[in-house]
Amino acid sequence: MTVRRIMGSETEFGVLAQGEPGANATVLSARVVTGYAAWVARRRTAPAAAGSAGADDVVGPPLGTGWDYGSEAPLSDARGFTVAREDAHPSQLTDEAPVLTSEQIAAEAIRESGMHPEDVDWRRVVMNTVIPNGARVYVDHSHPEYSSPEVTTPLDALTWDAAGDVVAHRAVELLAELSPQAAPVNLYKNNTDNKSVSYGAHENYTVAREAPFERITAALLPFFASRQVMCGAGRVGLGADGATPGFQLSQRADFFERTVGLETTIHRPMVNTRDEPHADGTRYRRLHVIIGDANLSHVATLLKFGTTSLVLNLVEHDRVPELELTDPVAALRAVSHDPTVTVEVPLRDGRRLTAVELQRAYYDAVLALETELAPEGLDADTAQVLELWDEVLTDLAADPTRLADRLDWAAKYALLRAYRQRDAMDWDDPRLVAIDLQYADVRPGRGLYHRLAASGRIRTLVAAERVTAAADHPPEDTRAYFRGTAVATYPQDMAGVGWDTVNVTFPGVRRGARIAMPEPGDLTREVCEGWFTAPDVQEWARRVARDRPELVTGSGIAPPRA
Repeated sequence: MTVRRIMGSETEFGVLAQGEPGANATVLSARVVTGYAAWVARRRTAPAAAGSAGADDVVGPPLGTGWDYGSEAPLSDARGFTVAREDAHPSQLTDEAPVLTSEQIAAEAIRESGMHPEDVDWRRVVMNTVIPNGARVYVDHSHPEYSSPEVTTPLDALTWDAAGDVVAHRAVELLAELSPQAAPVNLYKNNTDNKSVSYGAHENYTVAREAPFERITAALLPFFASRQVMCGAGRVGLGADGATPGFQLSQRADFFERTVGLETTIHRPMVNTRDEPHADGTRYRRLHVIIGDANLSHVATLLKFGTTSLVLNLVEHDRVPELELTDPVAALRAVSHDPTVTVEVPLRDGRRLTAVELQRAYYDAVLALETELAPEGLDADTAQVLELWDEVLTDLAADPTRLADRLDWAAKYALLRAYRQRDAMDWDDPRLVAIDLQYADVRPGRGLYHRLAASGRIRTLVAAERVTAAADHPPEDTRAYFRGTAVATYPQDMAGVGWDTVNVTFPGVRRGARIAMPEPGDLTREVCEGWFTAPDVQEWARRVARDRPELVTGSGIAPPRA
């Protein structure tokens, strides 16, 4: 057995126009997405000058691919029912394209720059684009979101998640260059504005369809309540609005209200029940995890994906340890509010365990299962996660301050304690909130995390050059290779792209093709690299149809050329 499975991340960035607290967040998010679409267009038209060319070097408008909403099913519940559309909260309707009116865009542009309404080209605004590394960059409500491409290992999940931070920084830089008259827009990889609003950092994992969802829930509630001792991002302030002075491990813990549910932005559940596989639904379900924090630490990110994948192995083999919390939501908050990681939470069998002890129980169960299923030895990815998991739990039990070089919350806590001691600040000092926010700044020269990493004070697991490359290139061992390479090779012909579909139009004809991608581990570089030598999109689609006819539909596919 192995830690490897299809997985990926979704990050909603905090967005702020400096000096413009009343700016429309949705419009700002659209500017960010449009900015990155422009960055990709610039790189495509002048790759040698990418990142350094002037504004006049951008050729043509920013290119949004459009999104194929055909396989989106946000109201389908894994417990066996579908919520009626009229009963759903508007935030749940993620199968509809976000829309900004020309009036909204024009009003914001006029307010920021003094432009006249007739000078605002609102048609150039991009709300959604799939980028060459196979990720989706789009406006999700009032935040710009980066949804990473599918990967197969925790180390790759870390790599392509961190690539999203590169994407965010590029967009910020290009916006500043192209709109010097406007208020600077910046992004933060955090989860709350400390004014009672939270935004997500989600994870996705394929799970065997035959695994009962009740077993998944039972396994994950104690795991999620305790996982934050390793994966919390750290936060100044307690409560949804952060008004109670203090420091806690997680930015998201205080925003969860119940154990299980379909919603993601209201009545947040610890275990989300959305049944939207984006794959062959007879074989897979997609576990949509909404309880995690947005991590910058490489060790925390690797452990977040790696330990969760290994616990899902326990679920699939029915080897989950007997752990049932008396009140999972209360336990989640109690653990988050205790930086000493010594608080004990009650179990239904009468025991009281710390979060570290709960995690150690999962570790022991995983180690036993993995050793049993791989008597010849663990693969490198599984061994790496188990080694780090054990190391971090050992140090947490001994002295959590040791983790300041590995975990986000511990690194942030060490910084904040140093500032408090130096300047005699209480936990309700607004300067500490500012430091908390600066830790998550995506700009390498400003973000405190990035400065710590650059100085060697926090451990990294992936070289910066590899992360940057991942922002431009897709993983090679999943269908993300097919998606990202198609977008990079035939960008003008993409009619609509999804997780499991690519829709293209053919130049000069009112026809096209739809290519299905039902298997996340298919259409890898090894399978399809040769197709992309086709001189145009129509010949490319013919090649796909020739070799994989079961995937292609469309009247525009003629017999291959002789």
